[in-house]
Amino acid sequence: MNNLWIETGWISLNHVGETLCGDKVEIAGGGDEDLTLVLADGLGSGVKANILSTLTSKILCTMISGGIPLENCVSTIAATLPVCSVRQVAYSTFTILRILKNQTAHIIQFDNPATVVLRHGEVFDYPRTFRTINGKSIWESTFPIEADDVFIAMSDGAEWAGVGMTMNFGWTRDSIADYAVGNYLPQSSAKSIAGLIVDECNRLYGGRPGDDTTIAVARVCTRHTVNLVVGPPEKQEDDEKMMEAFFSLKGRHIVCGGTTSQVVSRYLDKPIEVSLDYVDPEIPPVCRIPGVDLTTEGVLTLAKVLTYARDYLDQAHLAGTWLHQQDGASLIARELFESATDINFFVGRAINPAHQNPNLPINFAIKQQLITNLADCLKKMGKHIELTYF
Repeated sequence: MNNLWIETGWISLNHVGETLCGDKVEIAGGGDEDLTLVLADGLGSGVKANILSTLTSKILCTMISGGIPLENCVSTIAATLPVCSVRQVAYSTFTILRILKNQTAHIIQFDNPATVVLRHGEVFDYPRTFRTINGKSIWESTFPIEADDVFIAMSDGAEWAGVGMTMNFGWTRDSIADYAVGNYLPQSSAKSIAGLIVDECNRLYGGRPGDDTTIAVARVCTRHTVNLVVGPPEKQEDDEKMMEAFFSLKGRHIVCGGTTSQVVSRYLDKPIEVSLDYVDPEIPPVCRIPGVDLTTEGVLTLAKVLTYARDYLDQAHLAGTWLHQQDGASLIARELFESATDINFFVGRAINPAHQNPNLPINFAIKQQLITNLADCLKKMGKHIELTYF
């Protein structure tokens, strides 16, 4: 197995006036496992479209990831989808992306706009072959992947963006590809790339999407480890043991908490350089310890990171804040959400006397739950998480 990691992210816009989205993305695997990503676009919009796309994506993702031949998958879809009482068709387009052993990409496309692939920040013209299965015209592609490849799948709502409004004939697939190239940054996560394109679609629609619009992105990146320590160990005699375990690991090192910073300072025999520069009035300032990549306050900062993480898993409305600000929570969010593939948490069980003040809304149990919830969010982002307690 190579040192590559596959991360995914997607965002949808609902057709104006609809509660449910007619597009659906289903994902199995990823990370260092085989990836199956299915984007299905149901006929029309609203409830019927949502049912069609949900059935299509779930059935295809389950069968394809299970190694079932494509012919059988398409036949099952045709036999399963309910027939629209008005149009008398059972119709859902789909895009399937398979990445096997972090080596080979297999793209299967039926009636969705062609998947855009970026390689080294430029559009990659990948090979395509054509065949007919159960009367459906299917495009297939198979090619080796490389580090920093970006796969951008989309429903046709993306191509229709701006029709009759800001653009005469909509935002074409080639225009979307050019937009992705023009805004390409090697460090951007899959979710950030999806959000960037969806935001532009929404702008072209004037904030009132005339069709369900979904962008699903898979990004090939090199594994990157981030280590985060918060809280001193339960037994003071374990300070050095905890620090040795923390600093022995490769990657970036983040220290959270005033008492934790003092433990680190003693271990490294380096001073804590304090700052009073409040970038965000709600977040305590960062400080600096030579030999540490980032040093922040503890519970308040991590609580903000958790808020950002929960939003990121939804529609990432707050990304515009943490992607640009320099406060501790934003800096941690960028490290964990955008850069990290593997995250090691070192959590001290010592009770901080300051947290036992009944007038403060913080106690030991809340801190532990905060770390657990943040780790759960990061797992849902596709990160590999290790939790070690002292």
